[in-house]
Amino acid sequence: MRSEFIGMNVEIQSSGCGHFCGKIVDESKNTFTIHKGDREVIVPKAHSEFLFTYQGESVLIHGSEIQYRPEDRIKKIR
Repeated sequence: MRSEFIGMNVEIQSSGCGHFCGKIVDESKNTFTIHKGDREVIVPKAHSEFLFTYQGESVLIHGSEIQYRPEDRIKKIR
């Protein structure tokens, strides 16, 4: 959860936006912007689950656990 998420591929497990895969192109405190096909989708972190593949392992993260500004996440999660 301390790593940079921009540029990572992610699978959205549950959210109001449905179930899909894409690449994270931007992040704010409350949302991810994900490039999906030929468009970008803004997905709220709250009430969503994200499946990342990091160093060969699949990691399921609840959006409420990472609802920080990207630059503050490293300070808050220890």
